[in-house]
Amino acid sequence: MRLLAVSIGDAKPVAGKTSGKSGIDKRPVDHPVMIGREGLAGDRIINRKYHGGADQAVYIEGSVDYDWWRSELGRDLPAGTFGENLLIEGLDNRHVAVGDRFRIGDVLLEITSARTPCATFAAHMGDPLMVKRYAAAARPGAYAHVLEEGVVRAGDTVDYMPVAGDRIGMPELMRTHGKRLDEDAKRRFLAAPIGERLRAMILAK
Repeated sequence: MRLLAVSIGDAKPVAGKTSGKSGIDKRPVDHPVMIGREGLAGDRIINRKYHGGADQAVYIEGSVDYDWWRSELGRDLPAGTFGENLLIEGLDNRHVAVGDRFRIGDVLLEITSARTPCATFAAHMGDPLMVKRYAAAARPGAYAHVLEEGVVRAGDTVDYMPVAGDRIGMPELMRTHGKRLDEDAKRRFLAAPIGERLRAMILAK
């Protein structure tokens, strides 16, 4: 696999929203970028109640899903359109699971949770139905925490290391988000390296 793009964003108003700013408008950069425990250098995270933090330090999308969405929406989608930090060539989001790891040079990432679409995402995409469309497609991007820090840039080789054993995939996380899990499912989820927000949500239900 190869890193197609590294994207970062600044705080900007979102078209279609009457107030507030967001860092969802991310653009590819052609220079090396440091990835630390809290994410990419120069990337702004505004609403930290729902975004960012060590368990959602890096947001990843796969090129297979970008190609699918280009066909589905009938328009070009430049890297960064979905607000992701890393776009990985040959990656299919549907096959990514909690605990999967990605090695990019010195950087080691581990998947913690699935992207949950929101109103800001829909406004950014210019489609009021985008939240429902993204959820129905069941191809969510993935958040990762940073196990080992380092510098990355577009073109770097990506080594994908799927977690062994029971796999909790991104589609399953999206399908069960916000729902009460039975005890078996709860044990499965809590035994995996899921993000702290998701862990708290499961424990609260």
